[in-house]
Amino acid sequence: MRKPSRDTISRLSLCLRILQELSKAQKSNTISSGDLARELGISSDQLRRDLWYFGQFGRRGVGYSIESLKNKISEILGLNKNWKVCICGMGNLGSALLAYKGFKEQNLNISACFDNDPKKAYKKKGNISIYPLEDMKKVIKSMNIEIAIIATPTAAAQGVLERLVSCAIKAVLNFAPVKLIVPTGVKLRNVDLSTELFNLTYFLSQT
Repeated sequence: MRKPSRDTISRLSLCLRILQELSKAQKSNTISSGDLARELGISSDQLRRDLWYFGQFGRRGVGYSIESLKNKISEILGLNKNWKVCICGMGNLGSALLAYKGFKEQNLNISACFDNDPKKAYKKKGNISIYPLEDMKKVIKSMNIEIAIIATPTAAAQGVLERLVSCAIKAVLNFAPVKLIVPTGVKLRNVDLSTELFNLTYFLSQT
C-alpha cells in the first residue's frame, strides 16, 4: 500500500484537533463526512481518501463516531503514547514554547531544555531544568528523549542539530529561519514564521 503524503498527515493532524474540540463540546456523538470535510476546508472525497490509507471508518447514513475516530487518528499519529521532548535555545521563543500547555495535552512532554548561556545553566523554568549544551548527550540518554525542538539563533542552529544527531535524536522541529542539513534517517520539519507572515503580507498587498 502507498504511504500517505505529508499533506495527508497534516490534514489528519487538523482533523484530530477538530474532533478533540467536538468531543469537549459533547453536542453529538457522531459527525457526517460532509460536515467534517467542511470543518477541514476539503471535499468529502478528499477526507475519505485520507482515511482510506488506514482502514475503514464510519458507516453510511450514520457518519463517524467522534470518539472512535479521534482515538484512531491519535493512534495513527503516534499520540497514544507519551513522547519526551527537549527544547534547544531558551530565548523568547524557546521560553514561549516551554510555556505552551498544548504539548502536554497531546502527550508531548517537555523534559529538558538546553542553552549555551552559562547564566542559564542548571536553572529552572517552571519545573524544567536548563542544561548547557555540553550535557546534551547524557541528559538525552538518561531521560530517553526522542524529539527535539530547535529555537536557537540562526547561526547556532546547524551546530545544535549536529549535536542532537550525535545523541541519536531522529525527529527535529526547527524554528530557526535557516536551511539545515540532516543525514538520512533524521526527520526534520521546519517552521519559518517569517515566511508565513510573508504569505500574509502578499495576500494583503493584492487586495
